[in-house]
Amino acid sequence: MIDCVTTSGIFALDGQDFEVRNNIWIVGGPDEVIVIDAAHDHRPITAAVGGRRVAAIVATHGHNDHINAAAALADAVDAPIWLHPADLELWRVVYPDRVPDRLLADGDLVKASDVTLEVLHTPGHTPGGFCLYDENGGVLFSGDTLFAGGPGATGRRFSDFPTIIESIRDRLLSLPPATRVLTGHGRETTIGAEAPHLDEWIARGH
Repeated sequence: MIDCVTTSGIFALDGQDFEVRNNIWIVGGPDEVIVIDAAHDHRPITAAVGGRRVAAIVATHGHNDHINAAAALADAVDAPIWLHPADLELWRVVYPDRVPDRLLADGDLVKASDVTLEVLHTPGHTPGGFCLYDENGGVLFSGDTLFAGGPGATGRRFSDFPTIIESIRDRLLSLPPATRVLTGHGRETTIGAEAPHLDEWIARGH
């Protein structure tokens, strides 16, 4: 079971503000779920969760627009927040007085109901960026690593284009072509739809 909530707000980095619309993914079963990337406003996320237990609120990376509703949501539904340690510096910009409840590493498993998601560390957009892969369901929750049409942005602090290309090539494009890619912003795609364009992305530099 996969639900999507969309919220809008501001992504702020390097002294610039950008209006963005985020996808929040709620994954699991009728009794227990995982929330991926609690963005902007916890109230519609809480409503979508309903009465289900939230096993974890997982942040695919530490940019403010992917974590700025995490604390309020955690308090509302009594759930832990999980993040990769390489993004703690970004986390502290939003939450200087609060720490994540668990630090995730490549290969860790996140479980709720009958769903198991594997952490695939895919740095480049941020140092601690990762994707969550549901092998049984054939679904990748790609955060801001891979979108329909190319990689996540790398023109700002903490990001690096060659690194994100390596992450996508080595960790994502090797997945089955039919794998659904559910992104942090915008429409979904598949691995098979994106894989043929890797050389184009490298040539254009973004």
